[in-house]
Amino acid sequence: MYTEAGIIDKDQFVTEFTPLVKRIAYHMMARLPASVQVDDLIQAGMIGLLDAINRYEGSYGRQFESYAAQRIRGSILDELREADWLPRSLRRKMRQIETAMRALEQRLGRLPGEQEIANELNLPLAEYQEMLQEAGGGQLIYYEDFQDGEEDHFLDHLCGNQSNEPLDQLLEKNLRELLVAAIEKLPVKEKLVMGMYYEQEMNLREIGKVLGVSESRICQLHTQAISRLRTRLRDK
Repeated sequence: MYTEAGIIDKDQFVTEFTPLVKRIAYHMMARLPASVQVDDLIQAGMIGLLDAINRYEGSYGRQFESYAAQRIRGSILDELREADWLPRSLRRKMRQIETAMRALEQRLGRLPGEQEIANELNLPLAEYQEMLQEAGGGQLIYYEDFQDGEEDHFLDHLCGNQSNEPLDQLLEKNLRELLVAAIEKLPVKEKLVMGMYYEQEMNLREIGKVLGVSESRICQLHTQAISRLRTRLRDK
């Protein structure tokens, strides 16, 4: 991917890794409201790809793809942060769910079930599940999610942090370890959803087929799992 003069052929890199940008953008769309346009995410991702090409100093191979993916995600999240995409009404619903979860977990000494959470919210189960569905567009995990306050911004992302400060690296490592431990304690179906979505990069429809439930049900399980994680990690 170099020219005859030994200079990196940026156009060739862009052509080869544009599918990676699109894959990441469409994968992230599953966790965003319908008001967000995928073309805007792709455009932001392309900026991240160009940044990766300009900054990368290692050998261009599998390592570059991982580095580029990190930069692409970070660039998309920067775009979302600037757009302030998360409505206050959605944040309020998510806070209500998490407050109910925290109260029940402290009272019961275990993770509460769906019906118990619905009861805590004084809602029929169907209405609580609808609430999960509506809140599904806001379920991303970032550092600021674990701070207090209603006005916290959601988009200080975990994976895009390029800081070389030892303290920052230690804090990130600690958060990742806490996150892994919290995922292990999730109910079985929610843990399966998290694994298939984040590790295997399956979309919600594909996960639904594997588990034999609807795509909307997978969205509910995903939202509930993230709410549990946010509650658990905020307490840490």
